[in-house]
This record gives sequence, structure tokens and C-alpha cells, in this order.
Amino acid sequence: MTVETQPHAISLPRGIPQPPPSAQAREWLSRIAKIAPVVEEYREAAERDRVTPRAVIDAIRDQGLHRMWVGREFGGEQLDLATGSLVLRALARLDASIAWQVGVQGAIGRLSDYLPEPTARKLFGENTELVVGGINPSGRAERVSGGFRLSGEWGFASAGTHAEWLVCAAFVTEGGAPVKRETGPELRMVFVPSADAEFSDTWHTTGLRGTGSNNYRVTDVFVPGDFTVDQADLLRPPQARATRAYPVGYYDFGPFTTASTAVGIAQDALDSIKKVAIEKTPAGGTSTLAASHTAQEKLGRAEMLVHSSRLLLDDAAQQVTAFGATGGDALSALVRLTSSTVGEQAVAAVEIAHAMAGTGSLYTSSRLERAFRDVHAAVKHMTLSPTNFEMVGQYLLGGPLKMRR
Repeated sequence: MTVETQPHAISLPRGIPQPPPSAQAREWLSRIAKIAPVVEEYREAAERDRVTPRAVIDAIRDQGLHRMWVGREFGGEQLDLATGSLVLRALARLDASIAWQVGVQGAIGRLSDYLPEPTARKLFGENTELVVGGINPSGRAERVSGGFRLSGEWGFASAGTHAEWLVCAAFVTEGGAPVKRETGPELRMVFVPSADAEFSDTWHTTGLRGTGSNNYRVTDVFVPGDFTVDQADLLRPPQARATRAYPVGYYDFGPFTTASTAVGIAQDALDSIKKVAIEKTPAGGTSTLAASHTAQEKLGRAEMLVHSSRLLLDDAAQQVTAFGATGGDALSALVRLTSSTVGEQAVAAVEIAHAMAGTGSLYTSSRLERAFRDVHAAVKHMTLSPTNFEMVGQYLLGGPLKMRR
């Protein structure tokens, strides 16, 4: 993190010039600056214990970060997409696991525009805790009178330990048999109180350890129909209503959470290697790494990878904001290409910085060691998958725009 004029100040990263942040962006960066001390205090504990301490979650909640992409009618901040992306990048420079959890909450918060209004208010307005869960369909929702009976196990419940409600993506069944549609099986996003779930200690990973993304199980829990969303609806913008915060499809919004975090990790890696290069004299050398033409060339390439990723994200955010309701498959294709490209470039930039640091980046005390692990964990998410290139290529050649996990 670049510290400018005061401890824990959050600034734009040093490097290629960027436009000055808007007044709104400055205000949100100041919110991050307020939580920076507590994030830094507990960062190692979160890594060690594989879960973010409650004190950090409380600080995030107090600053409204967990509701930044929920509509004002449901108790949220309704932050614009580009500023939200900047927030996640700044958080990732502090701690990628924190950015990831805020991003997950932001993505799940987008379901508020699809839920019935009373349900959205209950989950996101009346409830001040997190709402997270598993969006990969792995459970069964048996259709019954008034709703569904839910059973199954889900993984990757980032921040689930601190959640009041969990969303569970499930296959709909009737009489135990899957319900089929012309486009495939019927799927539902089903919300249950976290008290109805049993968590398992499964989150033993290389990166993003502090997210506490454990598995959880739900067994034969009744869920009213108003606490579910048809997954097919998420492929389109939510229906127009006075409370709608964003006329943008769920799957066109979600990739900004993961991609922004990946770019923030890469920004942190570049901040770290610049400091290392100025201070380090390689073994057998007579001058610092910063004096090496090879190191200078590599850093220049890494800087441009990160800079172009920021530009891609900002452009995609502008396009989604302008054409979210009408862009259709062409807009979705742009978002997918952007997210996968940004993911690849973030990894490349971190790997350059990690290699430049030599043996120093092997130690867990190195920010570059953490960045290397975290960015490789982040890009495993389906929104950053290289399969997006194939799916969009098929669309560009006249085929359908499919989604592959």
C-alpha cells in the first residue's frame, strides 16, 4: 500500500498517471482508510486461523462496505459500479481476503433487485449482518406447497461464519425428479437463515485463506417461495420497479468483484517490488536491483499489465452502466472477455514481481509471497476462467453465448 501523507492513507497506486478520483471515490477511499488499522492488526491472525476476525467484519459493516451494491430502498449505498470496483482494488492492496469477502457480499447483494421487495428488505435492510453463500448449484429444492424443501451441501461460503443468511443454488425437483426446461434444469437461488446450516472445516488452501470459505450443509429445511429467485431471471436485468437499484443482469455485474480484487492484488505486488528493488542488492552484485536494466524492463511490462487492466475494468463498468438494460449478449460478451483478460494480466504482473524479488519472495513474511498465493486462488473463480474466451469466441462466430463452469 502506498502511504502518502498520513498513516493508513489510501491513495491511488504510484505509477502511470490516472485521472483524479471523484468526490464520491475519495469519500469511499477515506472509509477504507478508517478500517485499515484494524485490517492490518488482524491480517496475520486471519491468515493463520483461516477466517477473518469479528473485529474486522464489524469495521467493514460500520463503514457500509458490505452494502455498497445494495439499493438505498433496502438499506444499501447503491454505489456506482466503477467506484465499487475502485473500492475493491483498494481493499485488495490491504488484504485480498477482505476484498474478496466484500466483493462476494456485493455480488449476493445484487439479488435484492430480484427478490420480492419485502424479502429484500428483511435480508438486506432489517438484517445488518452478511448475506453470502454458494452459487454453484449442488443441492436439491423439492417443490412443495408454499415453497421448497431444501437439502444439500455447498462450498466456498466466503465469510459464512459471520453471515445471518445464506444463499444456496439448488436444482428444483418435483417428486424427487429434476424439473427440466428447454434450456436445461430449473435452478433456484434459495435463502435460508445461517442457523439452519451446519458448517464444515474445509477451507485449507494456498491463497485467500482469511476468507473462511468453508462448506456448509442444509438438511430438509422448508423455504417459502418468496425467499427464492429463479436462476433464469439472473441472465436478464431485474424487472423495472421503483426500488430497482441497477438495471443490470446479475451475471454482468458479478465479474467486477473478482476481477477488481485480482487487479488490487497485482497493484500491491507492484508496490512491494518497487520497494524491494530500491533496497535489494542481488547476491554477487554491486548495485541495487533498481539499477538493473533487466529489472527495469520487467517492471515496465508489469506496470502496463496492471494499468491496462484498470482501463479495461473502467471501460467495461461504463458500458454496463450505460447499456445494462439493453446491451444483451454483446454486453455480456464484453464483460466476460474483460474479466478473463484482467485475471490473466493480474497473474502475469504478480509473477513478474514475485520472480524479480528472488528468494526473498519465498518467505511468508513477504507481501509478494502472499500476493502470489492470493492471485492464483482468485483466478480459479469461474468469472475469471479462460473458458470465457472460448464461449465468447463461439458467440462472435454466430453461435450462442453459453456459460461454462
